[in-house]
Order: sequence, then structure tokens, then C-alpha cells
Amino acid sequence: MAPGNDGGLRERHKARRRSRIVEAVRELLREGPKSGISVERIAERAEVAPATVYNLIGPRERIWEALAAGFMEELEHRLAGQGTGDPHVVVRTTVQLFVADPVVSRRMVRAWEASGLVLDRSPLTRLRDAMEEARARGVLRAEVDVDALAAVVAAACVGALHQWVAALIDDDRFLSRAVFALDVALAAAAADPCREELLEPLRRRSTR
Repeated sequence: MAPGNDGGLRERHKARRRSRIVEAVRELLREGPKSGISVERIAERAEVAPATVYNLIGPRERIWEALAAGFMEELEHRLAGQGTGDPHVVVRTTVQLFVADPVVSRRMVRAWEASGLVLDRSPLTRLRDAMEEARARGVLRAEVDVDALAAVVAAACVGALHQWVAALIDDDRFLSRAVFALDVALAAAAADPCREELLEPLRRRSTR
């Protein structure tokens, strides 16, 4: 076996073990709030040594970060299959991913000190790319700073996420607030020929 192939095989084995560890954390979280997630229990569930958990994930506080990374990998997979031309697809897919596994999502956000960064990876990049595409098509004004626009929408979505995690809003309101933040941003940045079209969702909302 060529040296390069041997190294690639080792990396694939590490990736599979890491995936098993992250899935073990999800399973333990789904079993209920009294289910502990010590390194030893995770290792037992994943059928690896505790040292493997430390080596591939890190100490207990890094487990939440690994769990968030797994969410973002799944989101990237879903978005890659749908394309990123529509910012609404990015926002809706992101919200749907969280609400599809509510126990794990809520525990992760509550426990991870840096949970405010959970949307700073794939969602923010994809949202920025979709807005850049909209600007290139003339939907948004040419002078619009799409980085700032995407960051404002992401911040609003993080706020809605934390309200949902705290059970202050339900799944539908979580999605509604995230989409509303996006619609406001798009309407504010709309090019003149598209302004009425982008204002229409806000008008419909105001008449409900």
C-alpha cells in the first residue's frame, strides 16, 4: 500500500470513530435530562476507549463544539443538495435542522458557552453567498454590503434560536421570526425594480 493511501485510510478511520462518538452523545442526550454525558459513558456507547474520545474530540467542554460541528456538516450536506441561490432556502433549512432534533439542539445550545457562534459557519457563509448572487442579479442594490447584511440576519436568527431553546416560542414562531428578519433585510436592501416584490411578504404579514 502506498504511503499516501495508508495515511488516507487512517484519516477515514479517525473520521468514522469521531462520527460514532458524536452520535453516541446525541443518543445519550435523547435518553433524557438525567442521562449523563461523561467521557466514560460516551466512550462506552461509541465502543471506543475514553482516551479516543479525548484524542478525537477533547475534554468534556469540547463535546458541545463537536456536536455543533456535526450539525453544521449536516446543514452543509442539505444545502448542497438544494443550491444556495435563494436566501430563504438557507434560513428555512437551518431552522428545520434545529427543530428536527429538538432535544439535542436545545441541550447543545444551553450547554455550549460559545453557542452564539453556531450560525457563523455554514449558514452564514451560505447566506452571504446567496445574497451576493441576488446582488449580482440586480435584486439587491449594487452598493449593499452583503457581509453586513448576512451578519444582521444571522444575529436575528441566533436570537430566535435562543428564544426557541428557552421554550419562549414554538417551532412555527422560530421559523417565522427567522424568515421575518430575512425579509426585512432584503426589503431594506432591495434594488428599485425589485422593491415592491421584496416588500410584499412584509405587507402580507402586516395584514394577518
